[in-house]
Amino acid sequence: MPATASRRMDPAPAGPLPHPVEIIPGPLSSGVLILCDHASNAVPQDLGDLGVPESEFKRHIAYDIGAADVTRCLAQRLGAPAILTRFSRLIIDPNRGRDDPTLVMRLSDGAVVPGNARLTEADIQARIERFYDPYDAAVTAAIEAAMAAGHPPVIVTVHSFTPIWRGWPRPWHVGILWDADARFARPLLEGLSAEDGLVVGDNEPYDGALAGDTVDRHATVRGLANALIEIRQDLIADRTGAAAWAERFARLIGPLAARPDLRKPSLQPTRTRDRLRRH
Repeated sequence: MPATASRRMDPAPAGPLPHPVEIIPGPLSSGVLILCDHASNAVPQDLGDLGVPESEFKRHIAYDIGAADVTRCLAQRLGAPAILTRFSRLIIDPNRGRDDPTLVMRLSDGAVVPGNARLTEADIQARIERFYDPYDAAVTAAIEAAMAAGHPPVIVTVHSFTPIWRGWPRPWHVGILWDADARFARPLLEGLSAEDGLVVGDNEPYDGALAGDTVDRHATVRGLANALIEIRQDLIADRTGAAAWAERFARLIGPLAARPDLRKPSLQPTRTRDRLRRH
């Protein structure tokens, strides 16, 4: 969703409330499942504006700018299924574990979120059931269907990051985040690094080992090859840029996803528990 788009959720196909998940169908034999955790800056009307100015919904605190367009283009080019959220991460962050203190943000990059300030545990649970659980269930259902059909998928999650963080210009054009399973992440890193002019981050600008995040709870626990893609937001803020990056990743992902040996489930070590202990 472009930064200028409406942040109201679209009507659901059926029922009184908008559905929080967008599903792009695709053949299970593609060997890929594409996820976009922070696709939208939408808030349903009954939650109002969370006490946040309209301008804040155009920032990264509300969604990953450009990530949805990349996801849709990539799904089309690979002929692969994709699942995207249709709600702002300011409501709840589906890329966090249920017990993560940042699951519902009260303060995000200097912006106070008054609508989250006094939420009770019951309020948070209601948001989990309304937004988080449907997305989680859709991802689970897609993975289980693919595995039951004999096509264990590579899990690709698409995110974007700000060009400047706390006054520091970030040098990377793109980053590949991963925990300890390098089967898919390493070839992506090598392919991107071979392109002239690209500055590629290996577990930059974030570390891919995050306990309870989407990759951890859906890919790592099943031994599925995976990678989290982070693209700098200024490069995909319009659809032309998003399409170009989707094409770049389609060229790299397609041949890798065609390899049954890479997609075969294999439980790998994880660094997430070590990070938890250190923190």
